[in-house]
Amino acid sequence: MNSSLKVRFAPSPTGYFHVGGARTALYNWLVARKAGGKFVLRIEDTDETRNAEEWVEGIISALTWLGITWDEGPYRQTERSAYYQRAVERLIADDKAYWCDCTREQIDQRAKERGGPPGYDGFCRDKSKEKTPGAALRFKIPRPGKTVVHDKIRGEVVFDHENLDDFIIVKSNGSPLFVLANVVDDIEMKITYIIRAEEHLPTTPKAILLFQALGVEELPLFAHLPVLVNAKRQKLSKRRDRVAVEDYREMGYIAPAMVNYLALLGWSPGGDREFLTVQEMIELFDIGHVNHSPAFFDEQKMQHFNGVYIRELTVDQFVEECLPFLEKHDWWEGSPTQLWTFRQVAPLVQERVSLLIEAPEMVAFLYRPVEISSDLVESVLRKDARSAQILKEIGEIYANLPEFNHDSLNEATRAYCETIGTPLRKVQAPIRVALTGSKVGPPLFESIELLGKDVTLQRLASAGALIGTL
Repeated sequence: MNSSLKVRFAPSPTGYFHVGGARTALYNWLVARKAGGKFVLRIEDTDETRNAEEWVEGIISALTWLGITWDEGPYRQTERSAYYQRAVERLIADDKAYWCDCTREQIDQRAKERGGPPGYDGFCRDKSKEKTPGAALRFKIPRPGKTVVHDKIRGEVVFDHENLDDFIIVKSNGSPLFVLANVVDDIEMKITYIIRAEEHLPTTPKAILLFQALGVEELPLFAHLPVLVNAKRQKLSKRRDRVAVEDYREMGYIAPAMVNYLALLGWSPGGDREFLTVQEMIELFDIGHVNHSPAFFDEQKMQHFNGVYIRELTVDQFVEECLPFLEKHDWWEGSPTQLWTFRQVAPLVQERVSLLIEAPEMVAFLYRPVEISSDLVESVLRKDARSAQILKEIGEIYANLPEFNHDSLNEATRAYCETIGTPLRKVQAPIRVALTGSKVGPPLFESIELLGKDVTLQRLASAGALIGTL
């Protein structure tokens, strides 16, 4: 246990909450909970042109849904400008930063004239310390020199200062850039472990130099997590891939399944274990055992995880999880009768769905009139020339049943199949389409029992007539 350990998750609210960000938050949270340390939530909202309050709310809502709780925050960088200003004044006073009024065109022109690599050449490095109109503040890279990033996942990564420009830390409009605000916040919040995405590794030597320039003697530990890739081994992109946690939530993923799957994107508990409780993840997780290779975000596998977790719910839990998805349909009123019917069919549906969004369509036939598509008429009802006869005769059998329950319906249907010498599945197919408007759904005879005799007979007759009219 290390109660002094402190990690932070610092997302920028510039869009929907990315699954990669969720994985980063989860790993930070697991490290903090295992050590008995603290997890800080910090919103990096200094980019006013791209930030939106709805994205902040989305981040907080998604983390809450996933069960990733924070001990401090959420802090907002836009409310912390005084800290950044003090850091700027110290860097200028210690001659570790300087004002630069070079335009991008001037920088590019000088690079072209000298025939060297593109980038800033330190033109204003030894000029006056006074700020001029339109000037930005640059950090003065120590030269010569090297900075070593001691990364818990990637080992030692060496950056030669010859390959680092004097980078801007304050824009000409006075706004601090990401790297400065990040470092100042990490210092002020006493962050001891920085666990973040691989894309931030190139800025880490700059962060380390800023830590040192601001008087930090003991640097935080660093760990840069592997990038998430799709099936083509391309980095997950919101333009190309489904990456928003909100999207998966709306599709009917449940939080424990998603947390379990995200935990395995780059890390393994060892052996063949995959399904873990949150407490087991906390006990077993080791950031040092995270693989540095890209991690394949396999949506199909995550959906399998979700199906497993859905089946582990109690029936009451499953019903509760399904209610928001049922409420999106105009045929759902939420009446006691509707709830009772869904409660009866829920255990049957629970065994057959891998996403909660599938549940409403699977039970809709119980609540609204059935519309049989022309495709199903052709592919099922008309596939066998005897379908109309089957529907007519099975309707007569069902009408004369003394008890209308799934056992009697099952027995009567099987006996009918033997009489006409036809396999059960070939008789069930037109009956299911006639009653539900679909080829798949909950077990047929339990469904018929819930529909009731009157509705069942009416739908069988309507489907039979449909075969001859379309």
